[in-house]
Amino acid sequence: MYLQLTDEALTDLLRKNDHLALETLFNRHYKPLCQFCAVYTRDYAAAEEIIANLFIKLWDGRHGSLILNIRSYLFVSAKNLALNYNQKKKEPVDSIEDINICESKFQDRDTPFRILSSRESYAGILTVIDTLPPGQRQILLMSHIDSLDNRQISTILGISVRTVDTTLYKSIKKLRLLLKDFRRSAS
Repeated sequence: MYLQLTDEALTDLLRKNDHLALETLFNRHYKPLCQFCAVYTRDYAAAEEIIANLFIKLWDGRHGSLILNIRSYLFVSAKNLALNYNQKKKEPVDSIEDINICESKFQDRDTPFRILSSRESYAGILTVIDTLPPGQRQILLMSHIDSLDNRQISTILGISVRTVDTTLYKSIKKLRLLLKDFRRSAS
């Protein structure tokens, strides 16, 4: 019975202390929310924990809030919680101490210069990606870091596949130009 109900109907039942409504919303939205959140955290396990906590907060606050569109509420909350997670984490990533010597398998070609220059290039690429507009950056990361196809991205973000295609094309085109400028300035 619950599977056929709309999100709005489930939200109304949730306000009436119906735990099955929460379970149905959880099953319906958990995986796409985790994938979406992982775009920001770059850590799927952390994303799962954030989304689980989001549903706990949803249950705890079921009486006090009037949510008109639960799907939008969940995705906006997931994004904000992921950004808060990143702010709290704030680990340095651009230092030589980040290289775990014990786990690295050095070969003759892995000289200190090559290791440092590849880390600097990686950091530079991430910096260039961060200059993209938020929508382009999000779709680019979902496509190339999370390996989601355009249909999955469109479902998660609630936009058309054609919009994902166009945005991805624009972001890659802009990224190529920015990386070309980055290489010139690094030389």
